[in-house]
Amino acid sequence: MILTVTLNAALDVTYNVDALVPHGSHRVGESFSRAGGKGVNVARVLSALGIPAVVTGLAGGPTGQAIRDDLRAAQLPDELVSMPGDSRRTVTVVSREDGDATVFNQSGPHVDLASWADFAARFARLVRDAQVVVLSGSLPPGLPSDAYGRLIRLAGEAGAETVLDASGPALLAALDAHPTVIKPNAAEIGEATGHDDVETAAEALRARGARSVVASRGPDGLYAVTPEGSWRATPPRRLAGNPTGAGDACVAAIAAAILAGEPWPTVLREAVALSAAAVPCPLAGDFDAGLYHQLRTSVPVEMTHAPVSH
Repeated sequence: MILTVTLNAALDVTYNVDALVPHGSHRVGESFSRAGGKGVNVARVLSALGIPAVVTGLAGGPTGQAIRDDLRAAQLPDELVSMPGDSRRTVTVVSREDGDATVFNQSGPHVDLASWADFAARFARLVRDAQVVVLSGSLPPGLPSDAYGRLIRLAGEAGAETVLDASGPALLAALDAHPTVIKPNAAEIGEATGHDDVETAAEALRARGARSVVASRGPDGLYAVTPEGSWRATPPRRLAGNPTGAGDACVAAIAAAILAGEPWPTVLREAVALSAAAVPCPLAGDFDAGLYHQLRTSVPVEMTHAPVSH
């Protein structure tokens, strides 16, 4: 089983417009509202792949209830922990003109220490049945900056592998807990290290404690630094659409491949194919299954460096 952690769960609202014009008025075409947050999106992808996934995290108030209701409708096992305050909403505006997405993220409610303690106890119970734990997204106000690090240590003690998709202080504070894989994007890895070069930045984060670093380079694919060597994987072609859910699909593929014990070239091939197959879909957490099966046999993976011990 894969356990996905979303400490800042959200109700994701998506608006489709013909074109996004600053300072203008927009007529909304299709609109969607459903449970979100990065870990929830990862669980949706895993479920569509037929891989058992359990959702945990924090949720509260009327918005939290809406999140729970949608998880139930999607048949995603809900192990969210209740908290005071109303869960956040996100708004994504997708332009049909060019496929670009503009995202508005609320910071989320303040989490009190009692709720954090309740969650930690729930996590310690759930992780005993997990082979892989995915920890994704921002930390809500009130949580310690090393919250992910604490959870990664608990997962390690239970024998579970960990995949961390976080940024800023939450990412840096987790590195000395030695997550199995971290997956920053190009902007996040540059912010975390001060290096513009993705390869240099990935090496720096592995040196600080991550066992493997998979850096997303958007339409240029992935660059990975692992104990077995460094690799570059690129999509065979560029796809138009909404890139919002591509990172979560990438994380789902990494977690699924780790669960299956796949070698790194297969991990990266699957991750590039699944993330690319998410781009044509309007909602994060969805992917084009036919496109995924086409791409997974045609993603080139190149070793750039042989293994280097740390």
